[in-house]
Amino acid sequence: MRENMTTDWGISEKATALHASALVWDDHGDFAYTKASILQGLERWRAAGIDYLSINAGYGVVPWTKTLEGVSQFRHWIRTHPESLVQVETVEDIFRARREGKLAVTFDLEGMNALNGDIGMVDLYYRLGVRQMLFAYNRNNLAGGGCHDEDIGLTEFGRQVVAEMNRVGMVVDCSHCAYKTSREAIEASKAPVIFSHANARKLWDHERNIWDDQIKACAATGGVIGITGVGRFMGPRGPVVEHLVEHIDHMVELVGPEHVGFGMDSVLHTHKPNQPFTRSREYWPESQYPDSGSGYVGPEDAPHLTQALLDRGYVEKDIRGILGENFLRVAKQVWK
Repeated sequence: MRENMTTDWGISEKATALHASALVWDDHGDFAYTKASILQGLERWRAAGIDYLSINAGYGVVPWTKTLEGVSQFRHWIRTHPESLVQVETVEDIFRARREGKLAVTFDLEGMNALNGDIGMVDLYYRLGVRQMLFAYNRNNLAGGGCHDEDIGLTEFGRQVVAEMNRVGMVVDCSHCAYKTSREAIEASKAPVIFSHANARKLWDHERNIWDDQIKACAATGGVIGITGVGRFMGPRGPVVEHLVEHIDHMVELVGPEHVGFGMDSVLHTHKPNQPFTRSREYWPESQYPDSGSGYVGPEDAPHLTQALLDRGYVEKDIRGILGENFLRVAKQVWK
């Protein structure tokens, strides 16, 4: 397991023991493909006691061909680094990776532009290791509405994709989607639905966050909401663990601890606040993204989340659920 890895995380003995023995599952990391060697950064997750990470191999901004290239190159990198990484195909691979002290990795897709309008791509991506996919990355597409665009709802193509995702065992993810699209997708799915990385809009009013009724609807499917560590979506102090726990508290009060997890959306580099914005305003409107970024809660903070939950009085069973067992439950129910 982790005998040969450091557990000097700067937390209490009790929190260290709990974090080291728990299955720790980060449901989304922002590794948008440029070159496969960026996966060297996965060691940060492994060193933080994280057992499983879903990394995005593509998102709505890039062409679908780039996404396929990313999946191919990422798979090759993982295959040629067996000393530290495991390409996950089944739930048992997660347990095997943990026994061997390795990081279990799957892929996710942020937006259905990656399908190129072809339903058959769902099965192809699943076979390549994609285990979850959301509908629209901020802007509308053939499948549905993005959170920073006109709320067109789930399209007929989007409904067909949901049915195919249910068939092959891919998890339906409603992050980055518009309100109506998310509600209609939740209703359309015959399997548990997730928000892999989204915070409570009642606590912090940003268009990327979600309302209480979306949280409740997701939980009603048996799904999980992953709290995200993107500072812009958290609160006035930005990317701090205290804000993470505030959003967790809010969702636990709404739907219970069994429907809450985390998807930090951590990146490999640090965006400094108040720098000039350099990305396309089509996907990141100025009203919602006035500068280059507000930072991210990094993987190194995962042990401190465990400490914070203990300090808040959460019982061990619920902490284990939030750290990973809740998302594991969904995987067991959905993956095929």
